[in-house]
Amino acid sequence: MESAEDYQTYKALLDWQIELGATEAIGDVPVNRFEAPKKLAEPARPAAAPATPVAEPRADPVGEARAAASAAGTLDDLKPALAAYDHCPLKRGARNLVFADGRPGARVMIIGEAPGREEDLQAKPFVGPAGQLLDRMLAAIGLNRAAEEIAQAVYITNVVPWRPPQNRNPNAQEIAMMRPFVQRHVDLAEPEIVVLMGNISCDAGLGKQGITRLRGQWTEAYGKPCLPMLHPAHLLRTPAAKRETWADLLELQARLEGTA
Repeated sequence: MESAEDYQTYKALLDWQIELGATEAIGDVPVNRFEAPKKLAEPARPAAAPATPVAEPRADPVGEARAAASAAGTLDDLKPALAAYDHCPLKRGARNLVFADGRPGARVMIIGEAPGREEDLQAKPFVGPAGQLLDRMLAAIGLNRAAEEIAQAVYITNVVPWRPPQNRNPNAQEIAMMRPFVQRHVDLAEPEIVVLMGNISCDAGLGKQGITRLRGQWTEAYGKPCLPMLHPAHLLRTPAAKRETWADLLELQARLEGTA
């Protein structure tokens, strides 16, 4: 137990502090102000934010088609390059790749639109009813896809090598993807004349549609003299248009004979 003297001493000191203006005690434990301060603890560093994932570059379907097509040195190289191209959604719904038929190096190269059901099954262009009509049209001016003589031969392909669902028209994106392959196909086949059959073929080769307006007028596509013509499927639906097509066939024949 503390002595009365100590009590009186401490009370006097406390009264003196109050007279000086002290109003409250800061802590229960006395602090030595002459002692060197301890090193302050470093503030905790905030946790590093998770790294933002780097977005993968978006695919360029047309650029990749251009690179794949230009790398093909022959028609035998172009077909597997086209088969390996995975950006066209039509590929996933088709049975077969429909590449070409006829004689490479023929004077005339016919470019149609897209395969139908029979073409998809047989993996050849123009083998259905429209193709049978095309064969009769070509025979009328002395041409045949099976001809052994190069002067009578033709070479046939389509803008799109895979059948669209329900035989719908290829859309603008699908046409754009295939255009580099078609250009390379023409370069490697080396025809004298290109025949564009139908609106889609004119869209790919000329950048415009309106086949009833374009047909029968010589122009240039893929760096070759070009003649737009009505598609045989249109002739099956509109027999009256066969007169105009016969005129176009005679124009093609005259050009081949050098009398146009």
